[in-house]
Amino acid sequence: MLTFTDKGIYCEPGQFYIDPWKPVDYAIITHGHADHAKWGMKNYLCHHFTVPILQSRISPDISVQGIGYHETISRNGVKISLHPAGHIIGSAQIRLEYKGKVSVVSGDYKIQEDGLSTPFESVKCHEFVTESTFGLPIYRWQPVATQNEQLQQWVQHNQEQQKTSVFVGYSLGKAQRIMQALKDAGPLFVHYSIGKLNRAFEQIGVELPKYEIVDLREDVKHLDQGIVIVPPSLLESKVIKKIPYMAHAICSGWMQVRGARRWRSADAGFAISDHADWEGLIEAVKATGAEQVHVTHGQTAVFAKYLNEIGIAADVVPTEYGQEEEEESPEKKEAQS
Repeated sequence: MLTFTDKGIYCEPGQFYIDPWKPVDYAIITHGHADHAKWGMKNYLCHHFTVPILQSRISPDISVQGIGYHETISRNGVKISLHPAGHIIGSAQIRLEYKGKVSVVSGDYKIQEDGLSTPFESVKCHEFVTESTFGLPIYRWQPVATQNEQLQQWVQHNQEQQKTSVFVGYSLGKAQRIMQALKDAGPLFVHYSIGKLNRAFEQIGVELPKYEIVDLREDVKHLDQGIVIVPPSLLESKVIKKIPYMAHAICSGWMQVRGARRWRSADAGFAISDHADWEGLIEAVKATGAEQVHVTHGQTAVFAKYLNEIGIAADVVPTEYGQEEEEESPEKKEAQS
């Protein structure tokens, strides 16, 4: 049912693409990150929570249809339904059924419940397309409660040292998780790119902790000893260093690897990810019961090899996913000019 083309994952009987990276007539979008939701499609279909995110990130004028989880629509005889992926708000696995065969495209997903995203749901299928971002045994996440406690303890330590706590995390998904974890730890300040996406969350009824949007090009003295959340695009910029008495931490699954924090010259690193870890990937694939698994973006060769070794037919499919791009910020442009 699925073919892999230079435009993206294509459903030939349905005549549509899933997360295409080139302009097409009809695109089904798994979630709102920039590597999966591109500009230029004539028509978009996604979960209704993702609609305001696409309108914010791509254009308010796009032609987009939103549907709920488990709601079924048909296109050229192919039954299409969306199922929770647990990755970020509105993220969905795409289930396709045609002439008795079921294929599922996962997009990005995680098994852990983060308190914001609709929890992951396994979907039985014959054919499964899985990511493998953290498809190595070294990647094993701590429970979410432990992750939150680590963030809180670091902020408390900084406050005792009269320092401002700066967290670096993706504007969509990660930033909101950090906000939830630190809602009672002190005043929250977010970069305006995060504030823009916060409004998309609020538009669909998600209640976020109280926060203030900050422009780092302006006076930042009032941030002293507060909690500031910025996107990765500012990590290497001089602008971030304007924040008084700053200690900064990177929140990313890559922080699981010893030395990653030092490589980015951060004061701290927390292994917090919106992707499944090694055990989560294996659990998800096994639960599908799929006869054929296609492994995309990430540790593809290692993960596909492991699946074949345990008796699950798997191959590697090249795609253009895997880089959750952040919008270039005016602060960074100014700092580099």
